[in-house]
Amino acid sequence: MSDRSDRGDTAETHPDAPREPYGVGPAYPSSHTRFTTDNPGRYAAAATPEPTAPAAPAASSDAPEPAAPAADPYYAPSAEFTVADGIRDVGMIFVGASMTAGYGDPKGLGWVGRVVARTQHPDIDLTAYNLGVRGNTSADVVARWGAECHPRWKGRSERRLVLSVGTGDVTSGMTMARSRLNLANVLDEATNAGIGVFVVGLTPTLDAEMNRKIEALAEAQADVCSRRGITYVDCYRPLATHDQWMADLAASPDRAHPGQAGYGLIAWLVLHNGWNDWLSLS
Repeated sequence: MSDRSDRGDTAETHPDAPREPYGVGPAYPSSHTRFTTDNPGRYAAAATPEPTAPAAPAASSDAPEPAAPAADPYYAPSAEFTVADGIRDVGMIFVGASMTAGYGDPKGLGWVGRVVARTQHPDIDLTAYNLGVRGNTSADVVARWGAECHPRWKGRSERRLVLSVGTGDVTSGMTMARSRLNLANVLDEATNAGIGVFVVGLTPTLDAEMNRKIEALAEAQADVCSRRGITYVDCYRPLATHDQWMADLAASPDRAHPGQAGYGLIAWLVLHNGWNDWLSLS
């Protein structure tokens, strides 16, 4: 595990503040940790991507595993992404696994529903789709994202893709190198097609051993995004020590997916870590 001395704190505690309702959007129980963006640390995306060689094609399912994380493809310069003037016709698609689908939320919103609810803007005509599939790994996303997303973008003048995947990679035993490669291939294919991409990171569990693997993969995903100048939201570090997140997991039937409060926390992190900048919203 890499040294954490350069990360900085990402949260502060307000034990005596009054309690606020959860609901849709960034409302939290103030007796628990509040998140800040004062010091994003090493997870912040690079300002400009390094020019490198074109991306390698995705490996077939029967191809040997890459030998090391360095095997993920180099970044290929993406097609120029522009934002039109006036009312923008935006097609936004969320692709991932059970967390993206909002499994376990009694409100049926998940973090995606809460983020979409807070993204309504007079300059945007937004069409949003949630394509989260329980049990998906990054390999599953590589196989299906193009076929499922492109028909939904048809007729939209601005295409946006939000990715959140990786816990299934850990539970299935996928190598770090393969997981990096899968994420990198989706990012490169999308950006080269002129699609704006945003990545939401992994969340912690109640299992310490699994968390060590998730944290390592979260850092790898952050690195893949940083090399491409793509916004990556770190969900692992802020939630790993958050009382409400851990309590929500412990109270859930499967002890793996959060409830209403936990999904609200993820939504807050997304909305307060580059979301409006990514969408060019003032």
